This record gives sequence, C-alpha cells and structure tokens, in this order.
Amino acid sequence: MKKVFLLVFTILMVNTLLHAATWKEKDIQEADTSFLLHPSLDDVVVTGTRNAVDVRYLPMTVTVIGREKLTEQYQPSVLPTVMQQVAGLFVTSRSMMGYGVSTGAAGGINLRGITGGAGQLLVLIDGHPQYNGIYGHPISDSYQTMMADRVEVLRGPASVLYGSNAMGGVLNIVTRSMHHDGIRTSINLGAGSYGTVQTEASNQIRSGKFSSTVSAQYNRTDNHRPRMGFEQYGGYLKLGYDFTDHWNAYIDADVTHFNSSYPGAVTNPLYDADQWITRGVVSAALENHFNRTNGSLSVYSNFGRHKIDDGTANPQQPTARFFRSKDALTGVSWYQTAQLFTGNQLTAGVDYQHIYGNAYYTDKKTGAVLDTPNKQSGKSYRNEIAGYVDIRQNFLSWLTVNAGVRVDHHSVTGTEFIPQAGVVVRPFSTGEIKAMASKGFRNPTMREMYLYPPSNEELKPERMWNYELSWRHRLSTFRYGVNLYYIKGDNMIQTVNRKNVNTGEIENYGAELEADWQIDKHWSVNTNHSLLHMKNPVIAAPTYKGFLGADYRYQRWMVNAGLQYINGLYTAVGDAEQKENFCLLNLSVSYGLTKGIRLWARGENLLAQSYEINLGYPMPRATFMGGVNINF
Repeated sequence: MKKVFLLVFTILMVNTLLHAATWKEKDIQEADTSFLLHPSLDDVVVTGTRNAVDVRYLPMTVTVIGREKLTEQYQPSVLPTVMQQVAGLFVTSRSMMGYGVSTGAAGGINLRGITGGAGQLLVLIDGHPQYNGIYGHPISDSYQTMMADRVEVLRGPASVLYGSNAMGGVLNIVTRSMHHDGIRTSINLGAGSYGTVQTEASNQIRSGKFSSTVSAQYNRTDNHRPRMGFEQYGGYLKLGYDFTDHWNAYIDADVTHFNSSYPGAVTNPLYDADQWITRGVVSAALENHFNRTNGSLSVYSNFGRHKIDDGTANPQQPTARFFRSKDALTGVSWYQTAQLFTGNQLTAGVDYQHIYGNAYYTDKKTGAVLDTPNKQSGKSYRNEIAGYVDIRQNFLSWLTVNAGVRVDHHSVTGTEFIPQAGVVVRPFSTGEIKAMASKGFRNPTMREMYLYPPSNEELKPERMWNYELSWRHRLSTFRYGVNLYYIKGDNMIQTVNRKNVNTGEIENYGAELEADWQIDKHWSVNTNHSLLHMKNPVIAAPTYKGFLGADYRYQRWMVNAGLQYINGLYTAVGDAEQKENFCLLNLSVSYGLTKGIRLWARGENLLAQSYEINLGYPMPRATFMGGVNINF
C-alpha cells in the first residue's frame, strides 16, 4: 500500500508541476486569483491554522458544517449532522436521545479508524481542548447545537497546533456571536416518540461595541427500552466587547447536566445503573486584528463532576456504593500570526495545560469515601507546556508550501517532537492538489497510568504518521473532492496480562469522496463516501460509509432527506468478531406559517431497519418528532 500510495502521489505531483511550469509569465500575471483574495464564507476556516484563512491554502482536509446545515433538521446535538456530512467519521448511538458515559455508553467519535473513545480524536470548543481529564475521551452529550455557529472537522493529525489527543484529527465547535446591531430571539419546541421532548431558547444582542448570546435547553426521553431514560439541562452564555477596530475580548460559559440510565445489554440486563453528570467549560480571550498580524491570548477550564451507580443484575441486591470523579483541564493559550513579506504567513504559539483528576467511591448510605483495592494510588494531576511554529509560503499563484513543528513537554512522559509538512498545487484557479505528511501523538491518560489494576506508570505516548493526497475541484455550482490516506502508528496502549503496555499498532488506509451540487434555487444535493481498511480492526469503524442528501426549498416549504448506508461496522473484534450492515433513511420537513413561525417534523430510520451500533443495544425502529420554531 505504501508503494502504491507513493507512486500515485509522484505521478500526480510531477504531472501538475510540469503543467504549471509551462505557464508563461503573462499567464501567471493574468491567472484568476480572485478566489484567494475573496474566498466564500464556506471556504474560511480557523481549525487548520488557528486564525481565519482560506481552506484552499491549506494542505490538510477540513470540512465545514455551517449553522444553517446544523439547524435544518432541528437536532439538539451537532453530532448526528456532523456524521452525515463528514466522510470517514462515525458516531456511535444506542438510543433515540442521549449518549451517556461509562460502560455501554455511546457517543464514541471514530475518524478513519482512529477513535475518540480512546482519546485519539480531539474535540475543541473555539480551539480549546474538551475531554474528560481522567479517562481522556470526549463527553458527547456536551456538544449542543445551541452554542454552535459552525463545526470544522480536520481529518488527520493536528498535534502541531493542538497537542495530545489530536493524533487522529479534531472536531472544532466554533461558538455563536452576533455581528450586526439588533436583537434576535429564537425558541424551538418539539416532542415525539417515546416521550421525547426537546426545547431550546436563545437570545442574541448586538449594540455598538457590545454583543451577547444567551441560550438554554431542556431535553428528555424515555427511549425505546425500559430503564433507559435520559434528561438534560444546558445553558450557554457569551459576552463580547470591541474595544477598538483592532482589539476585542469575550468571555463565555457552557454548562450541561444530564441524568442517564443504563439498562445493560439485552442479554445481560442491569437495574439501577444510573448516572448524574455535570460538564462545563468557561473561557476568556483577548484578540487582536491588524492588517499584517493578528492573534489571541485565552484562558479556559473544562471541568466535570460524575456520579455513577454501576447497577446490579439482581434488583433485590442493589449496590452499596457510588463511583465518583472530579476532573478539570485548565489551560492558557497564546498565538500570534504575522505576514513577514508577500505571500508569507508565520504562526507562533505557546500552550500550557494543567490536567487534574480524582476518582473514588462513596458509601450510598453515609456518603463516606471508601478505600477500595479497585483504585490504586497515584498522581492526580499533570502539567503540559508546548511551543509551536507553523509557516506557510505562497509561490506565484499556483503553489503553497506549509511546514510546522511543535515541541511538547509533559510532566510525566517527557518531551515529544511533532513535525508536519504539506504542499498545495493549483494548476488552475478552481482546483487544488494537496499533499500532507503529519505526526500525531497522545499522552497516556490518568486511568491508564494510575487507576485500577492494569495501570502502568511507565507508559509512553502513542504515536502515528498520516500521509494524505487529495484533489479539490469547483465547477460553477458543483464541487467535489477525493482523498487518499495511509496511517501508520505504534506504541498504542493495550492491556496485556492485566497490565497496560505500549504494544499495539495501527495500519489503516482508505479513500474518501465528497461532492455537492446546487442544481438551482430550489434543489441541492450532496454526497460523501469512505472506504477504510484496517490491519487491526477496531470497534465502531465501518469499512464503508456512504451518505446521499437532498434539500428542496420552495416558497415556505423546506424538505431535507438523507440516506445513509453503513457496511462492515465492527461491533466486536477479536475471536468473537461481529459486523453490522444497515441503511437509514431520515427526512425532515418544515413550513413557514408566518414570517417568524415555522412548523417542523422529523422522521428517522423511516425504513424501520433492525440494527445495532453498540453490541447488545438494538436501535429503535422508525421514530418521529415534530414541533415549532419561533424567531423574532
């Protein structure tokens, strides 16, 4: 596979460079480079380079899902929409609403066979890392649509900019802001199958230099199995102030509390397996924007409080203790981007993180902290400091070269050196060939090093390299892209003879196709497909994932349909390997009753497929939701 990949890469690059080399100087001067000076909003991203830049300059693959797409199906979470729109990305589910945590939880985010459940995929909010400080995995019930202006997904390692846990890619939620003077209020109410209710209200204000966004939500459901209830409360606040044309600041806070019940697998039911989880994040940033330089200094804290009853197989013999944990990831981040000369951009930054975690058991009756042999003593905090430099240089109108390096020091595992390099070739103004080689890494978690009998304080970071070749092309209102990638990793942490050791390997390769077409003012379609081969299969990584979506808009009507096919989804690996294949049809319809009131309805799994994503957790058949959206 390496030889084939390198051969294809060499042929394409040589052919493109020869084509570009034949351009005359007059052709270069007259080339259409207006798209580089005036990119569309869909082409401007912040995830691949820390500051806003046209994605066509960047050698990595970044997909942007804007707020219009995130909200058109009235989903309370961003993850179902992101899974549909991003090739190679899959999110596990076990019910109609709610992902939960701990044993049997869903919400695992898998990208190209690299799993967020193992902490190898990083979720960001405005560029700040968000994950459980003890276990290292994302908390998917925290990623709500109410706070998101857009979601940017970078496929492949992003460790140069974001450090540990970004070894497989990042999912960055960019939060909402009000950009024009005025007041805007939105209320969304919905109800449907299995006693499901979703509610959300938000208010945005912009008055001169001041702006604010306030949102709140309440969701609940019984779900389709007994003892599988889910209830969620959430709130988001963002306050911003523009001191001058060049300086602005904001503070924001997001808090989510959810209660979730875990019924166990259908073959091994559990009783009283309940969870009470609070997750939150607060941050503050000071930003500067000048003609040739811009940057930001920010502080943030991501924190959680978990209370879990592990449940019992015999309801007559309830458990006597609660599992509890507290964790926090507090950090300071600074970066500054400068244009040193024509066609150049240099970004330099420093990150500091203090990661705290404490896990323990308490007696249900007395609340006393229990001393249990199931938890081994060890350090309850870690510090990490890193510096990085990323340089991008444009040559004439058709070539951009990018290189970056990060030096990351961890208080336990030591220093890690992370390089990346890429090139973008534009043989003409509407197409780009991109090539990228990048290293990713993940530091071992507190659980892996200090908690429970498999723990091992001698663990080293996991490491992997990603090699990627892609092509992007725009033809009027039709756009498409193709990616080829090869991933090679070692030092993966696995449990062998009841001890965590660095012994695992990753060798994945695959291909992805994306396309969208605005047929006319009424119709648009989009599709994406991904093929994945894994030398060592992992759970929740389909060998094929395909999606076909169509949007229709006519006067007051809006219809969104999506057909998703999953083939070779691993629900168990090893000697008891199991796979699932299924096809899901989803449909949402809305009608503008008045200027500010829109009625909506959503149906999922309309083909009533019988399938499992988590082994032992059959998914619901066809489900329905309906409601009203009010804007004023």
